[in-house]
Amino acid sequence: MTTPSDVPIRDEPIRVGQFLKLANLAEDGGHARELLESGLVTVNGEPEYRRGAQLRRGDVVAVDGRSVRPV
Repeated sequence: MTTPSDVPIRDEPIRVGQFLKLANLAEDGGHARELLESGLVTVNGEPEYRRGAQLRRGDVVAVDGRSVRPV
């Protein structure tokens, strides 16, 4: 697995749906929902299906082979 890219966030925690957009992994909220509902998003190696799940700095989010983390 490659080293995740760091994505700066202002406030912690941040919702997964918001973070997917911020990290340019989703085009908009609808796209983020589709990715999550399809099981294409993992957080710390575990599948995540909830847009409102809370992320903290250092969590690793992966979509389609690309991993990022909030810092």
